[in-house]
Amino acid sequence: MSLKYAVLAALLEGEASGYELSKVFDVSLANFWAATPQQLYRELERLARDGLIEARVVQQERRPNKRMFTLTEAGREDLSAFAVTSPRRPTAVRDELLVKVQAMDGADPGATRALIEERMDWSRAKLARYERLRERLLDGRGEDEYLAGADRIGPYLTLMGGIAFEEGNLRWCEQALTLLRRRTAVG
Repeated sequence: MSLKYAVLAALLEGEASGYELSKVFDVSLANFWAATPQQLYRELERLARDGLIEARVVQQERRPNKRMFTLTEAGREDLSAFAVTSPRRPTAVRDELLVKVQAMDGADPGATRALIEERMDWSRAKLARYERLRERLLDGRGEDEYLAGADRIGPYLTLMGGIAFEEGNLRWCEQALTLLRRRTAVG
């Protein structure tokens, strides 16, 4: 998959500036697709050039003008076609921490434990952000009520995927730390 479809999907929420889209990537799309602001702005230019989005300039006083982006009908059609195609291959995990854990034998086990604890802190912080986003989406409704009446449920479902991913990270970290403590106690 390319950044193209993540941007088009983000624009399903409505018109947005590049800055607003970068915030969407930081918060709601971060659980499944990361992009730097530079990557995002380059992709917005490509999508506009390809006719999949439109850009309009909003004049601002005392601030630089901003460009607002919306999906075109061609963009919606392309995104709809993408949404129903099979993935080319399963997602591969690329995680530097796992490489470090793989190589830990002969290294300082305390340093490895510290890296795993750092990952736990990171996952807990992401889970807290995701829970705040979940509460905003639900807006006082129960999950069943939200799912029955919401215009779009894709953002909620991907958020649930991000929550499950970070919960899995925490479970792995806890298990790894338990096993490292057990090994230290035996050794």
